[in-house]
Amino acid sequence: MNGIPFAREHKVTLCHVCNYVCPQDAHDCPRCDSAVHARKPNSLIRTWAFLIAGLIFYVPANTLPVMFTTLLGSASENTIMSGVIEFAEGGSWDIAILIFVASVLVPCIKFLVLGTLLITCQRRSQWAMRERSRLYRFIELIGYWSMLDVLVVALVAALVQFRGLSTIEPRLGILFFGLVVVMTMLAAMSFDPRLIWDAEVEDV
Repeated sequence: MNGIPFAREHKVTLCHVCNYVCPQDAHDCPRCDSAVHARKPNSLIRTWAFLIAGLIFYVPANTLPVMFTTLLGSASENTIMSGVIEFAEGGSWDIAILIFVASVLVPCIKFLVLGTLLITCQRRSQWAMRERSRLYRFIELIGYWSMLDVLVVALVAALVQFRGLSTIEPRLGILFFGLVVVMTMLAAMSFDPRLIWDAEVEDV
């Protein structure tokens, strides 16, 4: 694509643990003694597995209640979207937008981008390779912000306790949402972005 040689042409490979440049025929890293691989083992299969698991958990995460609230004897259970709507109707648009972006938009973006990366790598596509690498770095960057909804429920449950006047308790939906976050983070960690550039050569 731009004439830059591959590491394999210089007979070296990179340690996934400490980033030490190792000889291509090395089985263990001389620095940290970790196993050395030219590419992450079974990267595509493992990424697909974590991504599909995340998609499965995403359904109950959005349909089951994430929070149970009692206020002056009135009880209600809220899902993620009903909580967003409730904050918006109460005038807290900033919190509503924040939760919607972190809990709905970010996971959907991660599913879409990771799915696109997996399909294009399996097809050995040379389409927008630089842009796809940037997308992967973007997914890594925003991945940790997906936990924001879990933190919001935990903080609200800890702070809004008025001893008989109001109580807030987490519900099963927040567990599934936490699993979605973990699965998508593991999917991003399992994916080897160097597979994007392997399409430049015929034999890898």
